[in-house]
Amino acid sequence: MSIDEYRQHRAALIERIGPEAVAIVPAARETERNRGVNHPFRQDSDFRYLTGFPEPDAIAVIVPGRAEGEFVLFCRERDPEREQWHGRRIGAEGAVTAYGADQAHPLSALDQMLPELLVGRTRLHYPIGEDSNLDTRIHDWLGRARASTRGTAPVPETQTRLGATLHELRLHKRPAEIALMRRAAEISAAAHRALMRRCRPGLPELALEAEFQYRCADAGARFQAYPPIVAGGSNACILHYTENDALLRDGELVLIDAGGEFEGYAADITRTFPVNGRFSTPQRELYDLVLESQYAAIAAARPGASVDAPHQAALAVLTRGLVRLGILEGDPETLLQEGAYRPYYMHRTGHWLGLDVHDVGRYRDRDGTWRALEPGMVITVEPGLYLPDEAGIPIAYRGIGIRIEDDVLITGDGHEVLTAAAPKSPEDIEALMAS
Repeated sequence: MSIDEYRQHRAALIERIGPEAVAIVPAARETERNRGVNHPFRQDSDFRYLTGFPEPDAIAVIVPGRAEGEFVLFCRERDPEREQWHGRRIGAEGAVTAYGADQAHPLSALDQMLPELLVGRTRLHYPIGEDSNLDTRIHDWLGRARASTRGTAPVPETQTRLGATLHELRLHKRPAEIALMRRAAEISAAAHRALMRRCRPGLPELALEAEFQYRCADAGARFQAYPPIVAGGSNACILHYTENDALLRDGELVLIDAGGEFEGYAADITRTFPVNGRFSTPQRELYDLVLESQYAAIAAARPGASVDAPHQAALAVLTRGLVRLGILEGDPETLLQEGAYRPYYMHRTGHWLGLDVHDVGRYRDRDGTWRALEPGMVITVEPGLYLPDEAGIPIAYRGIGIRIEDDVLITGDGHEVLTAAAPKSPEDIEALMAS
């Protein structure tokens, strides 16, 4: 994304917090995987949204109306010796020229300069309680700011959780963000198609995980938005199965929940298909029911509708279908009110999607009612059925888990399914696997 896009993100935050406020936004830290080896670094989503700056340990300070510049960045210094070992650093000069900081300083200047940036402000926004070390340092900076003014200038007395304001901005995607999410969806959908072509009995689940990661990385999505789920047979009844260490067996289904991350933005797709390329009759009956419920949920995803509407639409279809297939007995409306579906469908039908796969933003308004969907929001739509291998379930359906998930952008007049390029009709799946 361009420097100007990040500048507009900051401008929107400044408008929300007002001229008397100041915001402190920390970057992510590097974390150790094991002795001498770190996990691959992934920038904090809030920090990335506001700055685009890719390095760890930095601190961004947003100071509305400050004459010397509203965006001040503290970052690691250039260090030729460390860069020889661990790679190039951007440094303060690069933060200004390449990332649009109005001013940038080394982290060594943070304790001296940060209290000065607090003076004259009445409200402080930062991620309260998320990092005890930062909480302690902010307490110290505020104390130093008060001591330096001796009561002659205001210092923030009110502290507000940054996410309360920032996350509502992140919830509504701008056109540049939507373009990145479309690309993440395209890459991930193509990888799902490759897995359908590759799948065969006897193949390890891990082989499909590796294939998916390779296809995404080769297309520009080096990292995954979350650990891939490749669940053959009854493993698909474990919602977050990630062992991916079993063999795929003839006559069973495989559920793949995987999405790449492109320039920080996530895709989230689930497809379920037969290992041998052909649905059996019981598999097809359950699959058609889940697909019908997903179509109903997607149809309910439109501006002005409740964010809960897709879930309720899916529940109605699934409950009627479970009665039709003999898995539930009774009046569908009564069973729906009683939640009789819960042993077989225990999660909600979707969540926000964006820089995080489970993205930020409130689902309910202040009065507790479900909020309305609005243009620019992106949700997942992912109904499923999970039928354990146990008594009380018709034998033909036991041990089958199915989930179908797409990423849906709310538009001005309806919705757009960003992940439509991943086949999901039984006919399309079987045709692709046969090819």
